[in-house]
Amino acid sequence: MSERTISYKNHRFPPQIIARAVWLYFRFPLSLRLVEEMLLERGVVVSYETIRRWGRKFGPTYAKQLRRKKPSRVDIWHLDEVVICIAGRKHWLWRAVDQDGYVLDEIVQTRRDTKAAKRLLIRLLRKQGLMPKRIVTDKLRSYGAAKREVMPDVEHRSHKGLNNRAENSHLPLRKRERMMQGFRSAGGVQRFVSIFSAVRNLFVAPPQICSALATHIHRIRAMAQWKAVTGARA
Repeated sequence: MSERTISYKNHRFPPQIIARAVWLYFRFPLSLRLVEEMLLERGVVVSYETIRRWGRKFGPTYAKQLRRKKPSRVDIWHLDEVVICIAGRKHWLWRAVDQDGYVLDEIVQTRRDTKAAKRLLIRLLRKQGLMPKRIVTDKLRSYGAAKREVMPDVEHRSHKGLNNRAENSHLPLRKRERMMQGFRSAGGVQRFVSIFSAVRNLFVAPPQICSALATHIHRIRAMAQWKAVTGARA
């Protein structure tokens, strides 16, 4: 990726600062005002509203260009759903992760039924292009009904204790739940979680990496890719 990929024309601040602000907001459980304060400490005077606009404008483009994990026929999909409140109305965030905790997809829906589960599976198949080796879910019966329609030959294991990987993937967003309640629409939450997960996928070391040195190397490479994607090389 080169700097010419993304245009920063007519922006007063250079790409390095814009990318830094977007990275801070989507990588860590920080509010827009906290990001504003952190940039101010570095001598960058910018309002939280400007940071919000940067995230809305550049975040989806950054996420789209980040390298994605190559699908495999031995992948195991862990599916889960969690309730969230948007503008006082109950919604569900449906999420799929693989055996390494890599977020494959997520979708905000108003339903928690077979139709919603089926929509998630169809989106996953379209994006991955391959059937998984197995899917693992909790005891919600909608998963089994949807699986029988969409991928009847795929093994399905339904057990609360087996689905910890998907449930754990919700934890980073749980830390931001109070902030997410400020979103006024499901579309706003959908955009946020898509960018949030893409950035997290890049920076969080896979479970195979155990040593501190390997973790540091992984993060250095991730930051190099982030700078290449955003055109924020010094």
